[in-house]
Amino acid sequence: MARDGWPYFDPEYETLSIRINPPRVSVDNTSCKDCTVVKVDSVNKPGILLEMVQILSDLDLVITKAYVSSDGGWFMDEFHVTDQQGNKIVDSTTREHMEKALGPKGHKQDLLKTWQGKQVGVHSMGDLTAIELTGRDRPGLLSEISAVLANLNFNVVAAEVWTHNRRIACVLYVNDESPCRVANDPSRLSAMQDQLTKILHGCEEGENVAHTNFSANFTHVDRRLHQMLFADRDYENRLLSTETEYDPSCAPKIIIDRCVEKGYSVVTVNCRDRPKLMFDIVCTLTDMQYVVFHAVISSGGPNASQVQRISFSFCDALNNVI
Repeated sequence: MARDGWPYFDPEYETLSIRINPPRVSVDNTSCKDCTVVKVDSVNKPGILLEMVQILSDLDLVITKAYVSSDGGWFMDEFHVTDQQGNKIVDSTTREHMEKALGPKGHKQDLLKTWQGKQVGVHSMGDLTAIELTGRDRPGLLSEISAVLANLNFNVVAAEVWTHNRRIACVLYVNDESPCRVANDPSRLSAMQDQLTKILHGCEEGENVAHTNFSANFTHVDRRLHQMLFADRDYENRLLSTETEYDPSCAPKIIIDRCVEKGYSVVTVNCRDRPKLMFDIVCTLTDMQYVVFHAVISSGGPNASQVQRISFSFCDALNNVI
């Protein structure tokens, strides 16, 4: 017997668990004398740890310690954070934003747009066209890219550029120069794409040498740059890198202990600390489709120690983010 249609499915059902058990957020300035303690308890979901760390990183907060646990369908995270000067978070606006962004009303585009701490991001595109570029880095490359856009009468409103192992990933936000409106002329956009691709190719050949794309996604810009470099497999070019070599005493140390009977591995990372280190590690694990079940992070002085239980691991990918 033929069916005239599908059974009705309420779109609100997808968020039912969050609405029944909304995230509980606590921002505590009394339990620790040196830092602000942020606790989040909620229903677990894919990518939730990355969202938490991303919000704190966008606020330019320093994570000195963290405890992560996500057994079953529930997760409990605790972050010890300070500002860039090592002080507690006493600004009421910052604390209020943390509670909203990490709480039930978080992860919405309207809330992200109202926070001015992140000046560049796909979530704040508005009437701008986002251009994604990946390719081989070389002296003068940004100047040549800017010249192409200027010759085609495009105005660069904002940009974010990462380079690693002689590879470049770049997100540019442009509009039409004269009326300052969204750039939507197909012929000009096609000409821009062709010229930028030629510049990125340079003298190299091959399909994977360079890529130029127009993005309509609402991915966080730092998250997107991670994805672009990972897709470009920049970590395979370590032998070509001109970056400063590690002092042997400061070289990162990564130990992986596999616990086959329990189905996870314990990854211990000991390295020199730097801004957004935890965000970069969680991004790398997420891009490789690994799940962090438990983690203990501690930064004492210049060194950071991170112990994470994940399903599996890949050492080379971690070495390139620390």
